[in-house]
Amino acid sequence: MENAKKQKSMINDLTEGSVSKQLLKFAWPFVVSNFLQTVYNLVDMVIVGQYIGSAGLSAVSMGGEVLILFTFLCLGFVSAGQVMISQFVGRKEYDSVKKVIGMIFTTVFVLAIFITAISLPLAHPILKLLNVPDEAMGGAMDYTRVCLGGVIFTFGYNAVGSIMRGMGDSKRPLMFIAISATANIFLDILFVGPMNMGPGGAALATVMSQALSFIIAIIYLYRNREAFGFDFKLRSFTIHKDLLLRMIKLGVPMMLQFSAITISMMFVNAYINQYGVTYMAVTAIGNKLGNITNIVTQSLNAAGSGMIGQNIAAGKHDRVSKVVIMVTVMGLAFAALLSLLMIIMPEQLFAIFDNEEAVLAVARSYVPIAVINFFGYATRSPAMSLINGMGYASLAFFCGIMDGVVVRIGLAFLMGIVFDMGIYGFWYGMVIAGHVFGVVGAVYFLSGRWKKKKLIIS
Repeated sequence: MENAKKQKSMINDLTEGSVSKQLLKFAWPFVVSNFLQTVYNLVDMVIVGQYIGSAGLSAVSMGGEVLILFTFLCLGFVSAGQVMISQFVGRKEYDSVKKVIGMIFTTVFVLAIFITAISLPLAHPILKLLNVPDEAMGGAMDYTRVCLGGVIFTFGYNAVGSIMRGMGDSKRPLMFIAISATANIFLDILFVGPMNMGPGGAALATVMSQALSFIIAIIYLYRNREAFGFDFKLRSFTIHKDLLLRMIKLGVPMMLQFSAITISMMFVNAYINQYGVTYMAVTAIGNKLGNITNIVTQSLNAAGSGMIGQNIAAGKHDRVSKVVIMVTVMGLAFAALLSLLMIIMPEQLFAIFDNEEAVLAVARSYVPIAVINFFGYATRSPAMSLINGMGYASLAFFCGIMDGVVVRIGLAFLMGIVFDMGIYGFWYGMVIAGHVFGVVGAVYFLSGRWKKKKLIIS
C-alpha cells in the first residue's frame, strides 16, 4: 500500500472530474511539446533551405523519411507499453506498471542495437529506391547516416515520453522536450551556418539534442525513483513473459501500421521525386505545413488515448464517449483555422521554408491539397484516440494497411497515372488517404462495439 501511495505521486488519475477540463489540462503540455518538436524540425528545414537551397531541403526531407521508417519499429512497442501502463493505472495495478516500465526500457535498448546494425548498410539502397536526385543524394546520405548512428538516443527519448504519458503525466515530457528543442535550435544554427556542415550538421544537431534530453530525463527519473515507481535496479529490467506477449501482440500491429503508412509515402514520393527538386521541395514544405496541424491533433490524440485507456479500464464508458466527441470538435476547429490561413497567404507560408521563385509559383495550386490534408489529420485524431486507447491492435493495423497500402498507393497511381493528373494526382491521392482512419473510427465509435472489447491487459 505504501508503495502504491508513493507511485501515485507521479500518476495522474484521469478517471475522475470534468472530462473537458481533464482533457484540456492533460492536452496542453502535449500541444506545447509537439509545437517545440515541430519548431526544431522546422528549424532544420528553414536553416538548410536558406543556407543550401532546394537540394539541401530535399536531402533533409528524404533522409528524415528513412529515419522515421526505422523509428516506427521502436514506436510500435513503446506505444503498446504506453497503452498497457494507462490501462493498468486505470485499474490501480501499480506493480504491473513497474514491470511494464522495465520491459519498455529493455526492449528499446535491444531494438536500438539491432536497428543500428541493420539500418546503416541499407541507407544508400533505400535512398536509391526513392529516386533521390544526384544533387541531393550526398546530403541525404549524410543526414541519414548521422541520424541512424544516434538511434539509441532517439529511441530512449521516445520511450521516456511514452512511459510518462501512460502514467497520465504530460508535464514532465514537456520539460524534457523543451531541453531538446532549445539545444537543437542553437546547434542547428551553429553546425549548418558558421560551421557549414550541411544536412549532416542538421542531423548531428538533432541527435545531440535528443541525447542531451534523454540523459537529463534518466538522471531526473532516477533521482525521483520513489515517486516514479521504478527503482532502476538490474532486476527491475526483467522480461515478464506474459506481459511481453501482450506487448508484442499490441506492438507488432502498431509497428506495422506506422510502417505501412511511412513505406507507402516513401513509395509514392519515389514517383514524385522524378518531377525534380522543385516539386520535392514543395512536397516537403506541404508535409511540414501538415505537421503544424498535427501539433494540435496529435496532442489531442495522445491526451485522448491516455484518458480513454484509463477510463475504459475503469469501466467508465460515458467518459470515453465524451473524450472522443471533445477531441473531434477541437481538431476540426483548428484544421478550419489553419485552412483559412493557407487560403489567404499560401506564398508567404511557403516562403518561410524556401523563397525560390519556382517553388513559390506552385504554392497557390497546392492550397486545396493542403486543406484536405489538414482535415485528414483532424478526423484521424479521435479515431486513433479511441482505437489506441482501447489497445485494439488489429483494427489499428487494418486502418494502417488501408491508409498506407490500399488507398494511398492505389489512389496515387489511379489519379497520377491512370487519370494522367501527374504530380497533382499523386498529391491528391496521398492526402485523401489520410481520411481512412477517420471514417473507420467513426463507424466503430457509432457502432458501440468498443464497449464490449476485451482489454489488452485482461
